[in-house]
Amino acid sequence: MKVLILGGYGTFGGRLAQLLSDLANIEILIAGRSEAKAKAFCDRVAGAAQVIPLALDRADITAALSTHAPDLVVDASGPFQDYGRHRYNVIEACIEAGIDYMDLADGADFVEGVADFDAAAREAGVFILSGVSSFPVLTAAVLADTATRMTILDVEGGIAPSPFAGVGQNVLRAVLGYAGEPVHVTRGGRPAMGRGLVEIRRKTVSVPGHLPLRNIRFSLVDVPDLRLIPPKHAGLQNIWMGAGPVPEVLHRMLNALARLRSWGVAPNLMPLAGLCHWVLNTLKFGEHRGGMYVTARGPNAAEETWHLIAEGDDGPLIPSMAIEGLIRKMMEGDRPDPGARSGIGALNLSDYQSLFQRRQIFSGFRSEPSGALYPDALGAAYGDLPKPVQAFHSATGTWRGSADIETGTSWVARTLAKVLGFPDAGRDIPVTVTTTLIGAGERWQRDFASHRMTTTQEPGLGRMEGLIVERFGPIAVGLAMVVKDKRLWLVPRRWTLFGLPLPRWLLPSGDTFETAQGGAFQFDVTVKVPLLGLIAAYRGTLSPA
Repeated sequence: MKVLILGGYGTFGGRLAQLLSDLANIEILIAGRSEAKAKAFCDRVAGAAQVIPLALDRADITAALSTHAPDLVVDASGPFQDYGRHRYNVIEACIEAGIDYMDLADGADFVEGVADFDAAAREAGVFILSGVSSFPVLTAAVLADTATRMTILDVEGGIAPSPFAGVGQNVLRAVLGYAGEPVHVTRGGRPAMGRGLVEIRRKTVSVPGHLPLRNIRFSLVDVPDLRLIPPKHAGLQNIWMGAGPVPEVLHRMLNALARLRSWGVAPNLMPLAGLCHWVLNTLKFGEHRGGMYVTARGPNAAEETWHLIAEGDDGPLIPSMAIEGLIRKMMEGDRPDPGARSGIGALNLSDYQSLFQRRQIFSGFRSEPSGALYPDALGAAYGDLPKPVQAFHSATGTWRGSADIETGTSWVARTLAKVLGFPDAGRDIPVTVTTTLIGAGERWQRDFASHRMTTTQEPGLGRMEGLIVERFGPIAVGLAMVVKDKRLWLVPRRWTLFGLPLPRWLLPSGDTFETAQGGAFQFDVTVKVPLLGLIAAYRGTLSPA
């Protein structure tokens, strides 16, 4: 199979070539205006695929199709919002030459207009698929799966790229072009207008059983989903899609500029694309992780949210995976039907899952909370816990056992341990743990011989969303629930004092987990503080009283 990628050494085209590089029976033409850049890129691609550099301007596409005769053309160049009067010249040339076509367009107008070529594409026997990327193909796949369980009335979603993902300048040109400008949305079942990068929402992307992302600020973006999803779900009332670039301080600056633009006191922001590209690709800090969420709400307050988290360099590959998946299916003889349309429906959620399994990409659904603290926090991952751990958290009550206790050696550490309520050091200390319901949470009373330590735990809200918040008097610590190696790990992610956020670099740490040992519930708690070291550690086993 021969694939010609326009923008082949760019951000998304290059990642698509990387995704396909393991295929031995594929020839990839890496096309762009600079032959030197195309050649340099091809020299870096390792794998069985044959990659060939090609100097090509999209204005000369007709001649290139005649000369190279690819089986498929992929347009990964963009920005599609800025293609001008002859923005469909590549599509027209492909139909004329009888060559299949796909693109990663993120411009709603561009993707919507592709349907005008449906009759011509059918007559030529080729398929023309536009917008074959996370927005809207992955969004639509999630919603199609959700629609088998509920009638969808409201949709909300967002993508949060890693700060180390590398943002292409064409992407920034597109986003800044509509910053502060009207954006087509659906509200109350009717067409309405929002403002790009002005409307803000917050969300914690939290795959069941995995370490969640930090609570992220999302801003409204003009993506094809806003126009293409509503016709697929009769009765849909509202849809909102956002992006959550980090670091947040830079995101807030973009929000401020967009708001000025919406007030008419600032010009179009597209000329700032070069500066923003330099800033975002220079000031990189934070976790090298990205994610996505799609929330669907139905009648009677029914709600499901699909979460995705990608670790490290795997996250930036996701926008190109839809085309990767379709090419792999084509090479197995499964070719899309002729016609011109958006990429919605070209892949289902199981197709994506098979692609994710090859990488450090994890996803899962969360449903409306049931009121059970740990089962709600863990979702589907709760069933992966050892039976004694499930039994401990499935109902409140009293458990008894013994523990070994260790405290820090410095007087400062020992004093802090006393303030927080930790017991004195000792071995084989009798322990009784009693949990009782309090509102939406639980009170935990731990009796170590004659010493009592009481805390409360509750579902996190706001910036603590997706976490369980444990309160030690005025101190509240947000804990992530991670299931790994048959253990439930409790990982501190955020903390406050009297509701005021405390510095993350001072956040207590330590390996804390629950598991099973010989049919008994086993706990292992270690609390360390930067600069001071160990504050307290206690480990032991419990059985129902």
